[in-house]
Amino acid sequence: MSFKKNVDHYVEQSAKNLNFTSDLLEHIKATHSLIKVNVGVEIDGGIKNFTGWRAVHSEHILPSKGGLRYSNSVDQDDTEALAALMTYKCAIVDIPYGGSKGGLRINPNEYNENQLRNITKTFATKLIKKGFISPAINVPAPDVGTSEREMGWIKDVYKSLRPEDINYRACVTGKPRHGGGIAGRTEATGRGIEEVIREFFRNKEEVKKAKLNENLKDNRIVIQGFGNVGRHLAYELYNRDNAQIIAIGEYNGILYNENGIDINKLIECVLFKKTIENNDLGKFIRNPKEIVEVECDILVPAALEGVINKDNVEKVKTKLIVEAANGPIDPASDKILFNKGVTVLPDIYVNAGGVVVSYFEWVKNLSHIRFGRMEKRYQEHKLLELIKLIEKTTNTKTDPELIKTIVHGADEIDLTNSGLEDSMRNSFNEILSIKKQIKKSFRESAYYLSLKKLRKFYTKEGLPRH
Repeated sequence: MSFKKNVDHYVEQSAKNLNFTSDLLEHIKATHSLIKVNVGVEIDGGIKNFTGWRAVHSEHILPSKGGLRYSNSVDQDDTEALAALMTYKCAIVDIPYGGSKGGLRINPNEYNENQLRNITKTFATKLIKKGFISPAINVPAPDVGTSEREMGWIKDVYKSLRPEDINYRACVTGKPRHGGGIAGRTEATGRGIEEVIREFFRNKEEVKKAKLNENLKDNRIVIQGFGNVGRHLAYELYNRDNAQIIAIGEYNGILYNENGIDINKLIECVLFKKTIENNDLGKFIRNPKEIVEVECDILVPAALEGVINKDNVEKVKTKLIVEAANGPIDPASDKILFNKGVTVLPDIYVNAGGVVVSYFEWVKNLSHIRFGRMEKRYQEHKLLELIKLIEKTTNTKTDPELIKTIVHGADEIDLTNSGLEDSMRNSFNEILSIKKQIKKSFRESAYYLSLKKLRKFYTKEGLPRH
């Protein structure tokens, strides 16, 4: 099945459990609007043409939200599927957005920065003029092949075309900090996945069912993909949880170390050498597809969709799969894994950290003030007064360094991480509650929760309430 049909398959499963009428189900599954554009840019004396898409799956809440990816694999079906996933994802984590997604069929590695800037600005101009980018209607973010750089270029184009819009910075999220971005956005998806794993291990009954070791640090972890998501996830697991990551997979091979990889040194290696190949950190195996077959306790697919399929599902040897990527397991393989007793935490919830922090950035841009600016010093003064009162009452003195730690008011990054943790933990427990109620998998429970929330926005006829 196509990626879009895979997504619809899970929606249809859960819709039956919720007794959706057929007309309402078809309305919710349908893509609201779609644009396909040709992006023609002069490069090296000739015109190079690229095809781009932007899909809006739902507008039950505005704006619609979703990433913009640059990849040779971008096509209409994937774009519509990813837009649909955004709708369901935002509902699960209670982020007030509709679902959207976009992409340009291009290999960004084949072009220099000036060429990419011209390509991006031409693509953005077409989308903006057709109403597919706007702070109030449709807000892109970074995705595969794009970053804060591209979002900054898009923001500049929007500002030049809509100079009267005081909220122009909110037309995209994932921007550079100096351009209206928010602290913690770049690492948000990876850190959000780590919060999911942490919350899973707080539920000892689920850990026991999965036959995992009780403490996270005592389980062997494999991560497929070391891009923005996989790298930040690995960093958080290694530094916050003392996790044992035994294998990392990338496009050119697998770095394996049964005693655990030093993730900090690996990140340094990747930043300077642009590769995970490092014989000092582990054995390098030149067969990237075998990464999902490495025996482990926790497997994290953090790259593209469809990496676990009919060709390799029987070779997967793990107890818990955490879907950091979108659609890494096809439905047939998902069923096989379920029957084998492998627990799967689904993409529709797991990788929502990016859109959670994008929401915080969007709100920051609309309010025109950074988080913490008004209350930070007030909090510090009040805590200092409390310490002085305790010292006076007990006739003691507190270590000055300890005082600094205690009275430190929340910075923007502290508030971002706090909001991210709250969103991921609350959503996990909502999904778990439904899982216990309907006796289904985490995936079916997540879709159930999403559709249950979405149904509130529609009448029996399947039309949005006005």
